Amino acid sequence: MSLDWIKPAARLSALPPYVFARLDELKTSARQQGLDLIDLGMGNPDGPPPEPVIEAAIAALKSPNNHGYPPFEGHADFRHTITDWYHRRYDVLLDPEIEALPLLGSKEGLTHLALAYINPGDVVLVPNPAYPPHFRGPALAGAEIYGLPLKAENDWLIDLGSIPDQVAERAKILYFNYPSNPTTAVAPRELFTEIVAFARKHQILLVHDLCYAELAFDGYQPVSLLEIPGAKEIGVEFHTLSKTYNMAGWRVGFVVGNPQIIQGLRTLKTNLDYGIFAVVQAAAQTALQLPDSHLQAVQQRYRERRDFLIAGLGELGWQIPKTKATMYLWAPCPVEMSSADFALKLIQDTGIVMTPGSAFGHHGEGYLRISLIAECDLLGEAIHRIRQSQICGTTTPAPSNVISPS
Repeated sequence: MSLDWIKPAARLSALPPYVFARLDELKTSARQQGLDLIDLGMGNPDGPPPEPVIEAAIAALKSPNNHGYPPFEGHADFRHTITDWYHRRYDVLLDPEIEALPLLGSKEGLTHLALAYINPGDVVLVPNPAYPPHFRGPALAGAEIYGLPLKAENDWLIDLGSIPDQVAERAKILYFNYPSNPTTAVAPRELFTEIVAFARKHQILLVHDLCYAELAFDGYQPVSLLEIPGAKEIGVEFHTLSKTYNMAGWRVGFVVGNPQIIQGLRTLKTNLDYGIFAVVQAAAQTALQLPDSHLQAVQQRYRERRDFLIAGLGELGWQIPKTKATMYLWAPCPVEMSSADFALKLIQDTGIVMTPGSAFGHHGEGYLRISLIAECDLLGEAIHRIRQSQICGTTTPAPSNVISPS
């Protein structure tokens, strides 16, 4: 029996298909056809979390005290660990009682913040291209989204001067993200200072996504919004343990910053969930306390993959800038076709999955996001398949340093 009289809410039907859900469908179809996929699409880190994290989870799992409902605001020990981490990394002092809130992953928090603070018709400033929850959360809340075009010639940085005064005066929230997903752009401290001044002038709430805080290379140190004087008075910053600690499936992150903003999000969440499983909190606490040697090993791993893939694809004519941070490459589409069409052809012809830039907003058209979530031997196989497929119109012999890592 068809229930065609049951229709979803307009807020849901207005959303286009989520790109990663669509990619999952394409991957399933490709596997059914017998293709051996090399998935460089999602930002889904390969490998397990560090062993101390797993051991902490096992120990916590055995405790009978960890299986009831956790506190809505997370355990005090975890919140103290979060604020200690911020002080250690950024010399930012935070009150663990009111200025830190654990989350079921940063995506959950980013989206629920929109529901907590946006009324239908409110103007929200969102870069384009951007991580989808930055604009989908506001869209679900009924926001009027004003896109801020990011351009290669401006190093993918927000141009505050391009925002009309009448838009700035109406704007309620600005979402932004440096180091950036998907563009991999990094922003100088001066831009953060300008954004804080702009937001204070126009009374705009700032939401900064610092998801890739520790995946930085070649001596670059990402900036925290909360380092900027006056930022905590008007903003919050989101972080996740998914990337640095290979804990994507554990669903754990946090938000820090202005206590009034955090309280609004907490109030919403008390009506939606019961917080993070205590076992996951114990594991996350251990992760944030790991020595810097772990971080250095993670950075080295992604740096090697970055350099290997840029060099290998460069042999095929791909011109890919060397990123200073994140676990991605932001690659110009190497042939004259839309990024979505190229990504589809790539899956069909080679079994390699990349994300079309248009999935992150129309200003991402012409680019592909490539996740560095495979070891160099598998990346070498991907390069070999692309060369053999002639998808880019090149059939040059394979250099010895492309098929296997040096």
